Amino acid sequence: MFFRSSSRRDFFKQTGGLAIAFSLVDATIVPRVFGAVEAGKVSLPDPTRLDAWLHIEKDGMVSFYTGKVEIGTGLQTAFQQIVAEELDISPLKVNLVQGDTALTPDQGGTGGSTSIAIGSRPVRNASATARLLLVKMASQKLGVPADQLDVKDGVVIAKADASKSITYAALVGGADLNDTLKVTGAGLSNTAEGAGKPKDPSTYKVVGTSFPRVDIPAKIFGQYKWVTDVRVPGMVHGRVVRPAIVGANFVSVDETAVKQIPGFIQTVVKGNFVGVVAQTEWGAVRAAKELKVTWSDTGTPLPDDLYKHMRTVTPKSTRGAAAKGDVAAAMAKATKKIEASYEYPFHSHATMGPGCSVADYQASGVTTIWSGTQKPHALVKGLAGVINQPLDRVRVIWVQDAGSYGRPGHDDTAADALMLSQAVGKPVRVQWNRADMTTWGAKGPAVAFDMTAAIDANGAVSAVQFSSHAFSGAEVSYTPDSAGNFLGAQLAGVKNTTGVDEFINWGDLSPQYAIANIASESHIVPPLSLGGSPLRTTHLRDPQGPSATFAVESFMDELAAATDSDPVDFRLKYLAEPRAQAVIKAAAEKAGWDRRPSPKRAQPSADVSTGRGIAFGNRGGTRVAIVAEVSVNHKSGAVKVTKMTCAHDCGLIVNPDGLRGMISGNLVQGTSRAIKEEVTFDRTKVTSTDWVSYPIVRSSDVPALDIVLLNHPEAPSTGAGEPSIRPIAAAINNAIFDAAGVRLRQVPFTPARVKAALANKA
Repeated sequence: MFFRSSSRRDFFKQTGGLAIAFSLVDATIVPRVFGAVEAGKVSLPDPTRLDAWLHIEKDGMVSFYTGKVEIGTGLQTAFQQIVAEELDISPLKVNLVQGDTALTPDQGGTGGSTSIAIGSRPVRNASATARLLLVKMASQKLGVPADQLDVKDGVVIAKADASKSITYAALVGGADLNDTLKVTGAGLSNTAEGAGKPKDPSTYKVVGTSFPRVDIPAKIFGQYKWVTDVRVPGMVHGRVVRPAIVGANFVSVDETAVKQIPGFIQTVVKGNFVGVVAQTEWGAVRAAKELKVTWSDTGTPLPDDLYKHMRTVTPKSTRGAAAKGDVAAAMAKATKKIEASYEYPFHSHATMGPGCSVADYQASGVTTIWSGTQKPHALVKGLAGVINQPLDRVRVIWVQDAGSYGRPGHDDTAADALMLSQAVGKPVRVQWNRADMTTWGAKGPAVAFDMTAAIDANGAVSAVQFSSHAFSGAEVSYTPDSAGNFLGAQLAGVKNTTGVDEFINWGDLSPQYAIANIASESHIVPPLSLGGSPLRTTHLRDPQGPSATFAVESFMDELAAATDSDPVDFRLKYLAEPRAQAVIKAAAEKAGWDRRPSPKRAQPSADVSTGRGIAFGNRGGTRVAIVAEVSVNHKSGAVKVTKMTCAHDCGLIVNPDGLRGMISGNLVQGTSRAIKEEVTFDRTKVTSTDWVSYPIVRSSDVPALDIVLLNHPEAPSTGAGEPSIRPIAAAINNAIFDAAGVRLRQVPFTPARVKAALANKA
């Protein structure tokens, strides 16, 4: 890598634009961004300046700089549409520069449901302000009042005389658009506002249309450059050897075998962090396998019965959510009480490809890391702490990795690569393997729920008591901004001081229905192992949503059955909010819902039964209802999800086809998590190491999908990356009950659990 010693602004003045090039060497790439940093330090963009967000190139292209990144959600296309809408240009004239901490403003990183809902605000505001300035400049150039000018495809034209026109490129000539923006908020909630007022949604021509995803063609034809393709001159390869059992300590290492491997460079040991570095990837793989590491034979025993442990261990903390009414009094007056317990396992992120990062440590210059992280600017802070360097000496360049739904391991690979690079004094590429990612990647937390409801003399639900016992989901913070938050650093002895004590209140997701008396209690249980644990928990797509909604919506279905009510009618009875009612009605209508109580009474076959179930979810104002249709094989216990109908209301829709793709991904992944996925472990280690021991749905398991979009252009966008995954497990569970008359209370719905439930029913 090399950098010119000018600032970004000086570089623009000299060249009139940004040059991004890829050096093609042996079919690999080195992303080179010229003029991005000063000699010896990173020159950070000032988000209060318009030119930190947007630049008009000499050829009329618009470079827009954003701290958000494309993680497979279609964000790149949506942002290009938003910029194009406000500037009256084609989205293809927008070049989105993403997640380079030397070039882009810090927007708190990327969240599945916040990037459009919140992250698009400064994008829209900066673009609107740029348009305002450009029209004012054109007014002076053309001698026409600004209100008498129009813009078409980047050309400012006099309404009364089309011969009077000028392009954006001619107006700016590659220079900066100087203006001041007001920046408010912090992290994911920050925004920037300028003098320009964004358009009224009723006038939109680009936003709201199904513009084709701009990143897909290169991915389909194998031309896309992923983080695995990054190559840096002088780069070597590293692998990390993890402890043999949870909580084990490093004792010794025997390098005899690895020293015979061609190209072997060095073994790196720091505390319980053990790594190897070689000239080639295969050399590093061999070295990691053949290095003889002795670990202590004692560690931290894992529980035999996970959910019993969770319910009986002394919690780290306990809190209640906002309660209403008098639950105790309602329970005392109940004519019937319904009780149920539900259990949700640890989940792996199970990204299709293991994580990869490249780090180039510089003792006296700028250390650069290439990573698929969701939060590049936070990662800079964390990695600067790992090597004890100031922030202006560390740069993260985002390059897309193979999927990301929280903290799957991409940030940990970056720390691994950086620690090895610092040790050997060379750029190091670290490629995790499948076992690394599935076994050692951070996990979505396991949760146990206990619920009780009161039915009064009129057959109405008069009270619900909701209790949860869960791992925090924050033992690894969703924001990788401290050194102790990385797996490698923890193994090296760095204490984790951020995130670990964060309280995630599952009680906040207690029933969102108009029930007079509701109380909830949330218990956070201690981690199973402190520091460097393969069962450390973190954010996974819709962090609390799938587990809590599985419990709540399955329980609501149990209450519908207990009151001999149709599940749709039952929910409508207790949901007063019109848009919530609308998604339930839309999903039921589209699915051709058969109104009747569950379970289904008559089945044509004794061996295979079919059923339908519904579940509702609300995440951040996005309302979702899902109808699942299933078949249950009574001999094998196999559950086949045959069809899923989703009604989705996320306010203003930016790209309908992109939204359908996003929802489809949620439905497939949610089905996988409901019927297949579960992290397994014994007393000493995680035993989920591959696609056999941690299965996911295959193409043959994917149901037919039917998606209904309820557009509300008058309302703000409320996010779509996560809400539709929320009700899936409950909808499938409720469909299984309708089909077979048995209620499953533990995810995933494996054949063994279905057969056990059927046997108990008999």
